[in-house]
Amino acid sequence: MTGSTSYAYLGPEGTFTETALLQVPGADAARRVPASTVGSALDAVRSGAVDAAMVPIENSVEGGVSATLDAIAVGDPLRIVREELVPITFVLVARAGTALADVRRIATHGHAWAQCRAWADKHVRDAEYIPSTSTAAAAAGLADGEDSFDAAICSPLLADRLGLTVLAEDIGDVSDAVTRFVLVGGPDALTPRTGADKTTLVIPLPVDHPGALMQILDQFAARGVNLSRIESRPTGQFLGDYFFSVDADGHIEDARVADALKGLHRISPGLRFLGSYARADRRSSPIGRHTSDAAFDAAGAWLGGILRGAGTGRSEGTQAQ
Repeated sequence: MTGSTSYAYLGPEGTFTETALLQVPGADAARRVPASTVGSALDAVRSGAVDAAMVPIENSVEGGVSATLDAIAVGDPLRIVREELVPITFVLVARAGTALADVRRIATHGHAWAQCRAWADKHVRDAEYIPSTSTAAAAAGLADGEDSFDAAICSPLLADRLGLTVLAEDIGDVSDAVTRFVLVGGPDALTPRTGADKTTLVIPLPVDHPGALMQILDQFAARGVNLSRIESRPTGQFLGDYFFSVDADGHIEDARVADALKGLHRISPGLRFLGSYARADRRSSPIGRHTSDAAFDAAGAWLGGILRGAGTGRSEGTQAQ
């Protein structure tokens, strides 16, 4: 990446999303544009205003980030080209002179509040939660004199950057919480396979019937493709209409994954391929002998031999007559 590359990210400055973006080689020298919502960050890619956008997609405590899963499933196609993992640590901050006993209203992002709920119930039981677009927006509002809340939950780095007083440290309910972020580019982006890859898909459910989900899962199971995440999300069209958001181990260039996608497309023609990209943890999945590329190649050669032989036989029989 060069200094001419531009990125959008869920802002403002100081979010965990910016931390994830700065893990991308060259991002520190690139133009970085904070966006107020996940949707606006992705729309900046669609319009060509930026080259790619970094957005959160999954948390080890709360699961999938619905705003991202929904925004990337509709609209002009996009492709995930990279993922990053960021350990999440939270602090409770306030303006100078505020004590923990004074806290009545706490602002932060919904996912952050969910990850600190047990701590809040124990230490600030009567405090009211005030939703914010991000942890950084809450902290920045506090620093700017926002008076609709008197404390915020954010990252330790941001608290130091804004000069806020830390009332409590490491307040997350899970000490080793991690959030997964994805870098999203244009629809033609496809990263080469590394042997430790992940493929993300959106699978609409064309017709809801008994065994519909099993029919989808069978496409992966029969080809030895492991699913690391599967979530159902409402389409918003009508009650009971859902799509599945799926992460599968492997790359679209792997024969087993490609064959599974062909099977899925027959079932769900609206299948959306969101990209194949290297896993952030670089962990490869075991591949059975019968689902290796070599096994698929051998099966194709075997079938091709039969068809060629049958064609030769028909030709000779015709000549004999």
